[in-house]
Amino acid sequence: MMVNNSMGLIPEEHKTHIKEELQQNMKDPVRIVVFTQEMECQFCKEARELVQEVASLVPEKISVEVYDFVKDTEKAKEYGVDKVPAVAILGKKDYGIRYYGIPYGYEFNPFIDNIINVSKGTTNLSEETKTKLKGLDKPVHIQVFVTLTCPYCPVAAGLSHKFAIESGGMVKSDVIEVAEFPHLAQKYSVMGVPKIVINERTELVGAVPEAQFVAHILQAVKPPSIYM
Repeated sequence: MMVNNSMGLIPEEHKTHIKEELQQNMKDPVRIVVFTQEMECQFCKEARELVQEVASLVPEKISVEVYDFVKDTEKAKEYGVDKVPAVAILGKKDYGIRYYGIPYGYEFNPFIDNIINVSKGTTNLSEETKTKLKGLDKPVHIQVFVTLTCPYCPVAAGLSHKFAIESGGMVKSDVIEVAEFPHLAQKYSVMGVPKIVINERTELVGAVPEAQFVAHILQAVKPPSIYM
């Protein structure tokens, strides 16, 4: 992954459009928390700078907090962050939305969408999906493995983050850029992206439609059957 940030990570010709989109669609202020370790983390600097660039477009709506993953261990524990670079988007509450890696390339537009959705505290998911998510009584951890060059990954990543917003705190959604975390790609046998792992037991590959994705979430929280 090559990131050319000599003139900033966001092209100047895109900044006006992004600023207008955020100003027109954001409701409540959003806080973005970044965990970094810039001496030993290849893309931590770029992740921090990208978030700060976005925030600078609408400083009245977006604030940024930066923590050192090693020095600020208590903060990392508070936000459930176990690797860097990590980006958490928080609104009126912490919806459990995390990016591990730099939200760039194909993941940049969904990152902007997530800021807007968090600021509103709601999404464009169907009412049926929202009802099912609000009915969850067990925690759900979704990991979506992506690459910055995958055009299908934003669909899976975006849905996962929307599920977290609509679940009332029951869904935690991690989007993980596999090139930055090769050990996780190996652990979860990521041969293609997007790859979705739900509660360490259900694995899906591809841009799964909303209804099918929710069905797998509901299945994943059921107790394992004693009958095989």
